[in-house]
Amino acid sequence: MPAALFATLLAALLPLLAATVLTAPAAAARENARDLAGGSAREKAVPTATLTEVTGFGTNPSNLRMYLYVPESVTPNPAVVVAVHWCTGSGPDMYNGTEYDTLADQYGFIVLYPSVTRGSKCFDVSSPQALRRGGGSDPVGIKSMIDWVTRTYDADTGRVFATGISSGAMMTNVLLGDYPDVFAAGAAFSGVPFACFATTDGSEWNSDCSGGTVTHTPKEWGDLVRNAYPGYGGPRPRMQIWHGTEDDVLRYPNFGEQIKQWTNVQGVSQTPAAADAPQSGWTRTRYGSTGGQAPVEAIILQGVGHNLYAHGMASRVLTFFGLDKAGPAPQPQPGACKVTAAVNAWNTGLTASVTITNTGTTTVNGWKLGFTLPAGQTVTGGWGATYTPSSGSVTAANVSYNGTIAPGASVSVGYQAAHGGNSAAPAAFTLNGTACATG
Repeated sequence: MPAALFATLLAALLPLLAATVLTAPAAAARENARDLAGGSAREKAVPTATLTEVTGFGTNPSNLRMYLYVPESVTPNPAVVVAVHWCTGSGPDMYNGTEYDTLADQYGFIVLYPSVTRGSKCFDVSSPQALRRGGGSDPVGIKSMIDWVTRTYDADTGRVFATGISSGAMMTNVLLGDYPDVFAAGAAFSGVPFACFATTDGSEWNSDCSGGTVTHTPKEWGDLVRNAYPGYGGPRPRMQIWHGTEDDVLRYPNFGEQIKQWTNVQGVSQTPAAADAPQSGWTRTRYGSTGGQAPVEAIILQGVGHNLYAHGMASRVLTFFGLDKAGPAPQPQPGACKVTAAVNAWNTGLTASVTITNTGTTTVNGWKLGFTLPAGQTVTGGWGATYTPSSGSVTAANVSYNGTIAPGASVSVGYQAAHGGNSAAPAAFTLNGTACATG
């Protein structure tokens, strides 16, 4: 090639090469920035219709675990329900012990189950860190979980809800106080007011609060909530409160103190706008309005102790949240059930045959049978159901061909287990959270 022609070509190519070197990284950087801002990059979605653990979800100062249930019928921009377990429980226990997953199948929302790893398996509702927005501990980890879900599924940030039982009910109060801009409403079963359990000595337990002797004026209770997020002037989450009059763990006076707190936070009268008895032994009062989504709704269960949650209550929670398309009409109550179990054992193993009978008057559509294996037993196989986990508190869930049990009808299932000497059958069973007769 003549030298003059080579020089001419090189002079023409140099600007193009320089432009490529300079603009390609810049373009890639802009694309990465768009991805990080929530453009095309998303965390990997979890499998549908099964409880799945998610790791690496974000800031997690107290080492919580995150479990997620996404229904096959998940809606675009879905709502998110955060379901918070009790002391000694776990996220999988909350999944197995409540029916939010089956309701998610029906209505298309996502259920998030936080899970404690500290020894007590109780949520931190007492430390100064937990009782202020962004302070650390469990609320920050739960907020990170919610952020992961909203990024991954384009969830509706205006329809995030919390519900919990016992320690989870206390955490529901804490979450709504710390993050009023995140939650639209909450439902607390057997809980205490925000900051009632506050301690400064590192203790997880506050006997004065659990005993029902901590009282404040409505304004004092309301100020405790408002001080968790100073300067916030936006809307506050609605609250639904459930309590049994014979609660001997978190005493019944905590019910009234929660009403005082959340009516003050909502700026509504402590005088009920409506009162009724949706079920025998129940008294329901609504504050601030008379409808199914009142600012505050409170349900007393007469003669009921601490463990008041029962199948059917989650449907009422959804009505309060506004996620139940059926509206505020009373939901059908669970029917009765009976379970018989027979064991055939040998030296180190056994098989158990279990028969579930629907003794109620309505058809069971989709079932989960809960029971506790005797110590030393481990499920090694089964038929007619899926069994998780393999020991301890086990849930047997229906398979595709036997999910419906008509009134008076029965379903037979079974499992094989190894044992260390105790070959007894389980002594108690629940069907979809309702205790069954045995024999």
